Amino acid sequence: MSWSTREVADLAGTTVNAVRHYHQIGLLEQPDRLSNGYKKYQVRHLIRILQIRRLRELGVPLDQIEEVGVGGDPSVEALQIIEADLGTTIERLERARAEIRSILQGSASTDLPAGFENIGDRLTTGERSLMLIYSQLYDDQAMADLRDMVAAEVDDASVAFDALTPDADESTRQQLAEDYAVPLARDLAKYSWLTAPGAHQPKGPRVTRETLVESVAALFNPAQLDVLGRASLLAMERLATDRAAAAHTDHNDGEEPA
Repeated sequence: MSWSTREVADLAGTTVNAVRHYHQIGLLEQPDRLSNGYKKYQVRHLIRILQIRRLRELGVPLDQIEEVGVGGDPSVEALQIIEADLGTTIERLERARAEIRSILQGSASTDLPAGFENIGDRLTTGERSLMLIYSQLYDDQAMADLRDMVAAEVDDASVAFDALTPDADESTRQQLAEDYAVPLARDLAKYSWLTAPGAHQPKGPRVTRETLVESVAALFNPAQLDVLGRASLLAMERLATDRAAAAHTDHNDGEEPA
């Protein structure tokens, strides 16, 4: 008894293309052929395909099937690694399912990274896009800190920034920069990594810097970019002043009375 490629695929509950792929990657030996050139699949081929399918159902990638072992005693170490990977995948899918439920209930959005669902209304259109980009450039701890920063921002300043037109006048720009500088200086003082973020940039400082420069330039108009630049300078000046004052106070506190 022998089967054609289509027949053995049907018996195994798979497709002709899958069987051919197993041949191509070396998981399934080539069968003998009839005089007309058609393949003759035997019981051993059917069993092999079923074993492969069984491991695929368990989540074993095709390129790891040989390592796990088909039939007999499987590799315990290889299965442990795959089990751990499946656990990670399950956790990711559970988080995704919870986020989708939140989106369906109207309490989350698809244009924000995980964890920002409840504060999306505090972000401008450009900031929402920027947070998605941040999520690819910064680690989980940095993103958690950024979420806390957004939650503490002043809504009025964000609204005014989002509405800022490219031809905004000098006084409007300066006032908005001063409004932004206050919380920015606070964040710089509270989250020291902001001034030296390298440890929180898994893709490296160069890629992160170049990506952010391009992204910010694309997402904000010239007036907004001007405000961001001014706010950053004002915040750094404020931070330096506060640190100098704190150092002076500590020095005086350490002096012995005359």
